[in-house]
Amino acid sequence: RLTENVNELAGNLTRQVRAIAEVTSAVAAGDLTRSITVDASGEVADLKDNINAMVGSLRETTLANQEQDWLKTNLARFAAALQGRRDVRSVAEMITDELTPLVGAQYGAFFLAEEGADGPELALISAYGRSAEGLPDERLRLGETLVGQAARTRRTVAVDDLPPGYATISSGAGSADVRAVLILPIALEEWLLGVLEFASVHPFTEVHRDFLEQFAEACGVNIGTLLANARTDELLGESQRLTAELQARSEELQEGQEELRRSNAELEEKAALLAERNRDIEAKNLEIEQARQELEERARQLSLTSMYKSEFLANMSHELRTPLNSLLILAQLLAQNAAGNLTPKQVEYAGVIHSAGADLLQLINDILDLSKVEAGKMELSPEPFAVHELLDYVESTFRPLADQKGLGFEVTVDEAVPERLVTDQARLRQVLRNLLSNAVKFTDTGRVELRLEPVRAPDLPAELGHLAAAVAFHVEDTGIGIAPGHLDAIFGAFQQADGTTSRRYGGTGLGLSISRELARLLGGTIVVRSRAGEGSRFTLYLATGEPAEPHADRRHVLVVEPEPPGLLTMVARAAVRSAGPSAGPVEVRAAGDEAALRSALVQGHYRCAVLDLDHFGDLAPVLLPALDGDTPVLGHQGDAAARSGTATAGGLELPGGLDALRGRLVELIGGAPQSVEAAVPAPEPSRGPLTGRTVLIVDDDVRNVFALTAALEQRGLDVLHAADGGGALDLLHAHPDTALVLMDVMMPGMDGYAAIGAIRADDRFARLPVIVVTAKAMPGDRDRSLAAGADDHVTKPVDIGILLDRMRHVLDLP
Repeated sequence: RLTENVNELAGNLTRQVRAIAEVTSAVAAGDLTRSITVDASGEVADLKDNINAMVGSLRETTLANQEQDWLKTNLARFAAALQGRRDVRSVAEMITDELTPLVGAQYGAFFLAEEGADGPELALISAYGRSAEGLPDERLRLGETLVGQAARTRRTVAVDDLPPGYATISSGAGSADVRAVLILPIALEEWLLGVLEFASVHPFTEVHRDFLEQFAEACGVNIGTLLANARTDELLGESQRLTAELQARSEELQEGQEELRRSNAELEEKAALLAERNRDIEAKNLEIEQARQELEERARQLSLTSMYKSEFLANMSHELRTPLNSLLILAQLLAQNAAGNLTPKQVEYAGVIHSAGADLLQLINDILDLSKVEAGKMELSPEPFAVHELLDYVESTFRPLADQKGLGFEVTVDEAVPERLVTDQARLRQVLRNLLSNAVKFTDTGRVELRLEPVRAPDLPAELGHLAAAVAFHVEDTGIGIAPGHLDAIFGAFQQADGTTSRRYGGTGLGLSISRELARLLGGTIVVRSRAGEGSRFTLYLATGEPAEPHADRRHVLVVEPEPPGLLTMVARAAVRSAGPSAGPVEVRAAGDEAALRSALVQGHYRCAVLDLDHFGDLAPVLLPALDGDTPVLGHQGDAAARSGTATAGGLELPGGLDALRGRLVELIGGAPQSVEAAVPAPEPSRGPLTGRTVLIVDDDVRNVFALTAALEQRGLDVLHAADGGGALDLLHAHPDTALVLMDVMMPGMDGYAAIGAIRADDRFARLPVIVVTAKAMPGDRDRSLAAGADDHVTKPVDIGILLDRMRHVLDLP
């Protein structure tokens, strides 16, 4: 283009020179007119204008050539600068640091395209002249701001004449508003690589814009190559690393293969040995399988025997308790001599009968206790108690028996024995009762002694070697003694030293067997030393518990139930009556709400407390912390009243039913058995809340009917009798004024459960109180009675006092 312009200018100059020459010749000849002169001057003027125009065109052409030379030179320079670089961030910094001032800009930024969680994103990785404020976020999505828009459309965005305040360029001397922004995408075909952004206080020139657009296009190739090379280097490095790992693994594999070859050789040898052993094992397995089948058969037989035993014990208990019920009730009525028509001797006979029945009941309980111990279902309730209470019980129980036989009776306690022990006091009493009863029984002359002393570890029996100390209860007598050959046999069930038909002393032999098992459950043991004709000494070793502060001034039992006096209050009062005289008179205090409970708690100490869990279970956190740690709290819950034994939960003892609750209260009150006459409770007044009411007894055993009828009629009740459930329904229809039904369970025809269901099905008797009176006292029997629709469950032999309390309770009488 420059050559063309020069040639054109030379032609014009040649033509103008020729014209000037012609004019000059005419002037010299002197024959030119004025018009020619005028034309010549005009031609000169035109020539000057043409010359000026040509000079300007030449200047523009020269400037254009200079700009193109600058553009191409800098493109080549930056292309060379980009060569050999392998880090995109260093490239970005070089571009912003050098390119920004080159194009007269005061701000430059390089955004690199990266793959984000939601698609491509633009990350600011280098900037030039960046101010602290007014810049976009460092990460942008496509379409966000003009930078994101340029990236999405792959088109350059140029904005001139920006309004004041759009952005500022700052230096140490001051700041100025940006007037122009140029944004250029960097791409390689369809691959977006990044975005360049420049800002200036002056508009960008055309050459600068052309340069930046061509640079962005060339930069796309270079940066794409750089990124590809970086990825290649990354993959190459990863490949080299994997190759090294593969080589190492290969070497390990080769070593492993060698080791495997050696192992295979060894395994072949071992396989041969193993095959031989397998044959031996198979033979032994066959023997084991045969033995296992034999054991399973024996276990099945044992399980069947255990089931038969349980059924036998349940049936035996029922069959024994049924006649025993009538025996005890009738003996009690005779001993009370309410009509006053019996001689003292006859009253004594009745008392002996009652005592014999009580012994028979104790035998039944011993058999059931032994069954529980063998089945592992005996439950213990350890708690702190004062030793003197135990000794008072021993004194009041056995001194009268010793006096009757003319024996000396002594109870001595070593001063080092703790004042309080922690164990199940009821079971401890049972063991001592068996040992002392035997001592008195087998001693005709001399003495019986109970001696308590502490024993340290070296002197303890071998089976208690894990204990540091224990308390020894020595029961020593001067009786007939035991031959050494019989010392082991006496602890077997139903065994005695003299088992011949001519033996002098009676008994079942259960006491020592139960006592030894109970001692083990209590964490102790029983040892015996004896020689025939020289007396015996049985020693119970018992671990000591943590001592606690005694409260010998406790004279009250606290009962917490709604609207006292209720059922639990009556049970507590019956327990006080049954316990007889103790350290002093015991009073039952009742609380019917939280306020009354808090008032009762500040009035003094309590021997024990009873809590109605059905209505006041939420008061346990109030009651327990207010009492001393050694004060037992008994919880009663109607739905769980048929549990066997005593459980514990949250600091509460949970006796299994009202009978168990009453028995536990008797133990805690610390009462002792009395003489035969005193043990029979006195009859209630002839006039009372039950007088004149009609009671229906449903029982097929005439003896029980006779005994219960006599006891109830003595209290002024009218008694009806039916031998089975069908007869009971007939009598109820004939006597709709019946106030209460006492229902036996095991009867021919319609049994008690079916009879209760039939009574409840009749709207007239749907709310008629029904108390089950039965000899079925196994776990679950009470729940079954209540589920059938009964209001209460009382086991035979019946305590008349308790039965009357239950009757008053279900009839809602005082």
